Amino acid sequence: MSSTPTASPQSAEPSDRLAGKVVLVTGAGQGIGRGTARALARAGADVVLAGRTVTKCEAVAAEIEEFGGSAFAVACDVTDRAQIDAAVAAVARRFGGLDALVNNAQTSLQRLIAETSPEDVEVCWRSGPLATLYAMQAALPLLRARGGGSIVNFGSSTAIDGDATFGAYAMAKEAIRGLSRVAAREWGRYGIRVNIVVPVALSPAAADFSRTEPERFRAMTKNIALGRMGDPEADIGQAVVALVSDDLAYLTGDTLMLTGGAR
Repeated sequence: MSSTPTASPQSAEPSDRLAGKVVLVTGAGQGIGRGTARALARAGADVVLAGRTVTKCEAVAAEIEEFGGSAFAVACDVTDRAQIDAAVAAVARRFGGLDALVNNAQTSLQRLIAETSPEDVEVCWRSGPLATLYAMQAALPLLRARGGGSIVNFGSSTAIDGDATFGAYAMAKEAIRGLSRVAAREWGRYGIRVNIVVPVALSPAAADFSRTEPERFRAMTKNIALGRMGDPEADIGQAVVALVSDDLAYLTGDTLMLTGGAR
């Protein structure tokens, strides 16, 4: 058996797989949010890119329009409920409805538990579980009006594995998984599916780590069965496309582990 790591997959060719669907992605200006937005747009969806730094979202929208996709950027700090409500209202005004919500935005920080402050917990809590809850609540009437839809929320392997220094972040991410499972039960009657994705991907932070700590980065990837970090668009984004589409129409309340076999 070859020990050469599997090559990263290529981005999908544009298609009409999600044609007619409107999807809101939070934290869409970089990393997994950007990759997911690009994948959704390549599949034919009208994508609304929400982010705290709207110029980053506008840059991603320009990338999407370059390959013929449809995208619209809105400013949204997810720690502010009024801004979440305003972003969802902007979607309704522009597109007349919403078919899927992808809650990707989340502030991360690392601190030993003994040194974790209430402020650390507050930052992770407000940008994660509370933001996810508020976005889901705001989107619910639009999803119900469409007769159903898909919500994709993001968990973290740091929480599942119990990685050191991620206490506050892990708390927030596991709260999101619990919220998602309850929502799946409550909203299944409306045809709304709610699932969680746990990714291991080459985020901007991971890319910086690979440059500044190449030896440690290589050691980390050795613990991934496929021998590489996931690609935000081709690996994570394409999986979100499947969750938003009808391909996984019977999947709800579940966690999709997109970790490349990390251990």
